[in-house]
Formats: sequence, structure tokens, C-alpha cells
Amino acid sequence: MTITQENPAPVPPPTSDTSIGVAQAARDSLVVAKRNLLRMMRIPEVVIFGLVQPIMFVVLFSYVFGGSINIPGAGLDASSYREWLMGGIFAQTVTFATAGASAGIAEDMQKGIIDRFRALPMARGAVLTGRTFADLVQTALTLVVLAIVAFIVGWRFHDGVVKAFAGFVLLLLLGYSFTWIGALIGLSVRSPEAATSGGLIWLFPLTFISVAFVPSENMPGWLQPVAEWNPFSAAVVAVRDLFGNQPDGYVAPDAWPLQHPVLATVIYCVVIIAIFRTLAVRKYKRATG
Repeated sequence: MTITQENPAPVPPPTSDTSIGVAQAARDSLVVAKRNLLRMMRIPEVVIFGLVQPIMFVVLFSYVFGGSINIPGAGLDASSYREWLMGGIFAQTVTFATAGASAGIAEDMQKGIIDRFRALPMARGAVLTGRTFADLVQTALTLVVLAIVAFIVGWRFHDGVVKAFAGFVLLLLLGYSFTWIGALIGLSVRSPEAATSGGLIWLFPLTFISVAFVPSENMPGWLQPVAEWNPFSAAVVAVRDLFGNQPDGYVAPDAWPLQHPVLATVIYCVVIIAIFRTLAVRKYKRATG
């Protein structure tokens, strides 16, 4: 007697965003975002540790370097440096969320959760879009806590609530654009540990070779153009302008991004999202194909 073995039903391919519809793709993304937010709530240590790091940067830079760095238009005044510094701390905090996005996606890939999503009739890009949206919500929470700590150490915004709100929106846009870089890194490595390292190692030169912590005038001549054309520098200067944290005697360098920082930041963020979302979704399709 011959025993025949039935072949298992094939796993249906992931549905494309075009065939499933924009509205359904948006709903799928929100479902994935909800899943990731619930997961974050069940592991509060991740959120807590994410809040501790920027608080440490605020306290350390404010009281260790305050009064020792010459700010154009303000000199060595410690209170002026604290306000000037906060634009850099805010921007650095939202960009460091990239490492969390990298590690989260790499962990889902390693545990096979992505394969389960692949078996569902959902938009291909929903998994990544939902993940980055959940990271955006966590970043917004971090900004709220960081702003409270900044108020305690003496930071204030001086140009009204509307401009201050625009500054925080710009920060969230910056953070969201960088999470797509993190998504691509998370899809390109084999473990969450590698994703965490890969998500941070390039951020340190990006954030420190900028005008976040010291003016570009204090850098070597060959390094000044690098800092001034750094997308991160444009975001920092834009936030300082919107918060009214530039010293009265501040004169922007001649580099176009620092002369038009808000516009430059929006352009940089749109280009980053367009490039890295495309690359990340393509990488995701290959990884789950």
C-alpha cells in the first residue's frame, strides 16, 4: 500500500499596496503600529532607558560644558549655552530613535514574526510603516519628557507657542525620516545586537560633526563645510530659530542650509524618506519573498 503525503497549502504572497488599496494599507499600518505600541507598553524598561539617555545628555552638557564653550553673540555665558544647546539635544534624541527601529525590525525578522505577517492579506509596506509610526509615537513621548527636564534646567522658548509647536513638529519629521534608515539597517543585518550597533555607529559622527554642541567656527577649516552642510546641522539651527534660542548677536554661516534651515530640513527629510523607504520596502520584499 502506497501512502501519499499531501502537500501543505502554499503561503499566499503578500498583497501589494496598489492592489489592496490606499485605505486598507493605512489600516494595516495602524494595526501593526498598535501591535508595536502594545509591545512597548508591556516592556516598560525599553521606554524608560530611552528616556534616561537624553536626560543624562541635558544634565551633563548643561553643567559640564556650560560656560566653557564660546557661543557667537553670547560668549561664555552658561545660561545662553544651555538654551543654545537644547536644539542639539532635541535633534540628537529623535535621531537616536533610529537604533530602536533597527533593533526592533531585526528582532521581528529573527523570531519569524515577519513570516507570519507575510501569510496575511495585507499591504507589503504596512509592516515597516506601522513600525516607524510606533517609533514616532515613542519619540513624541520622549520629547515631552525631555522638554520638561529642559525647563527645569532653564531652557525656554521665546517666539510664541505657534513657532515652538512648529519646532517640535519639525523634530518629529526629522526623527521619522531617520527611522527609515533604521528600518533598512534592521533588514540588512542578522541579529538585533548587530542592528543596535549598526544603528548607532554612524549617528555619533553625524551628530557631533555638526553645530549641535559647538559652533562650526570653532572647528578646523576643512571640517567646517562638512558640519555646515550636514542635514543634522540644518535641523538643529531650524529648531533654535523656531524656539528663539539663538543669541542676539548670532550670524548664520554662509552655507545655504544654515541660511534657510527650516526649508533645508524639510527638503532633507523628504529626500531621506523617499530614498530609504523605497530601499527598505524593496529589501523587505526580497527578505520575505
